[in-house]
Amino acid sequence: MTTNQKLFKAAGFMMAANLISRLLGFVRESLMAGLFGKTAATDAYNTAFILPDLLYWLLVGGILSAAFIPVISEYIAKKREDEGWKVVSSVTNAIFLMLCLLVISGMVLAPKFIELQVPGFTPENKELAVYLTRVLLMQPVILALSGITMGILNSYKIFWPSAVGTVLYNACVILFGAIFANSGDARSISGFAFGVVIGAAANFIVQIPSLKKVGYRYYPIIDLKHPGVRKIMALSVPMIIMYTLNQFQVIVNSNLGSALVPGSLTAVWYSYRLFQVPVGIFALAIGVAVFPTLTEQAALKRKHDFLETVSEAIRLIIFITIPISIGMMVLRYPLIRLLFEHGEFSAKDTAITAVPLLYFSLGITAQAIIQILPRAFYALQNTWIPVILGLIAMAASVLWMLVLVGPLASGGLALAFTLGAIIQMALLFIVLRRKLGRIDGRRIMATAVKSITAALVMAGVVALWANRITPWVGIGKIGSTIVLISGALIGMLIFFGIARFLKMEEYRTAFAMLLKRQKK
Repeated sequence: MTTNQKLFKAAGFMMAANLISRLLGFVRESLMAGLFGKTAATDAYNTAFILPDLLYWLLVGGILSAAFIPVISEYIAKKREDEGWKVVSSVTNAIFLMLCLLVISGMVLAPKFIELQVPGFTPENKELAVYLTRVLLMQPVILALSGITMGILNSYKIFWPSAVGTVLYNACVILFGAIFANSGDARSISGFAFGVVIGAAANFIVQIPSLKKVGYRYYPIIDLKHPGVRKIMALSVPMIIMYTLNQFQVIVNSNLGSALVPGSLTAVWYSYRLFQVPVGIFALAIGVAVFPTLTEQAALKRKHDFLETVSEAIRLIIFITIPISIGMMVLRYPLIRLLFEHGEFSAKDTAITAVPLLYFSLGITAQAIIQILPRAFYALQNTWIPVILGLIAMAASVLWMLVLVGPLASGGLALAFTLGAIIQMALLFIVLRRKLGRIDGRRIMATAVKSITAALVMAGVVALWANRITPWVGIGKIGSTIVLISGALIGMLIFFGIARFLKMEEYRTAFAMLLKRQKK
């Protein structure tokens, strides 16, 4: 079995775990939609994540994605693990202390932050958002420990503990949300918030046994002068700048959304969650699986292998996500009805949510490819280029928000996000090709053209089928389920049939990965 076959086999396992986690995530969203609908309470809940997420990505997310794994993987590849553990300990201790200080500050300053973030909220909704923010601020410290542990295990190419952890995370949110939620009391939505904190703890705990098996050694030190620590700090600076400035985009989105019809932010949030499903299940799994190998190939100067890994990952993502993107556009109404339309979530809410979902779906493939291309730069220990390109795309996205929110309302916010993702993807392709000299562009383009052709044929047949069968089965839960499942199955058969007829290499790779039949 080749190295890339092993990688995609690991990706196949993570896809399965991510699928379970995403299904639980939709059970969670469906439960919340049934209990609270698309209301001011759910707007407050979604807004409450902004500050905790900011703190996490500011100190942990950027470090893990761009600096921690490449540096630790280099120590492992060069057989200097003991020195690597000192670097891990120093980074962990420093992050833990800084996060604790920032979390305490965040709890004190939460009212001012919420006022800045969503000035259009009513006083009662601002108070609820502040309360939920303070509950969720307990999460980043726990999530930091979980994220660092995941980074260590991924550096050793061990992926299953974090995948299982995400399943436990969503299970905890569902459990505590169901126990404490009361549709007549908006404040009871805090049950979901407490579930988030407990789920983060479960995610960390499940990874500890594997951490012990790889021989983890802890040192009570913070050595900021260590070369490894200094390298991580240097690689993290541009990511920290990017994530900080990226909040400007979030603030603009929230400000514009809070001035629309109440529940508009929730419509964007639900459609964004649906849009993220294929990205999270497929693209993120592939990106996480190939990243340690890319860092190893870069460290050992194996340029040909590096290019082949990047190319194969991108082509596989294109093959998987293009039919999903087009299929989601065609079947978005039965999808939303099945997942969310019950209890307080009405048919009108479905129609409103379908608008941003249409525009988000246009950007699925671009957003999926963005899970790979920046990692290629990070593996080369160059974090400035993807950050600068990301900031350019972010600025374009903000400008599009201001232009499109008027004529398209919540749909304009989603379309602006998609346009930003497409711009970022294009810029990353151009610059990476210049840096490497080549990027296997012909094979990538051939895969894209064949996938789009097959997906458009698929879309025409599925749309015709859905339009014919809907009047017979209706638009209730059972009818929507029949339309969605039958349409998805017909679409898969058509797309894979055309892909097989066209003899697409990615067709064989995808089936081998999903069925775990790679051969030596």
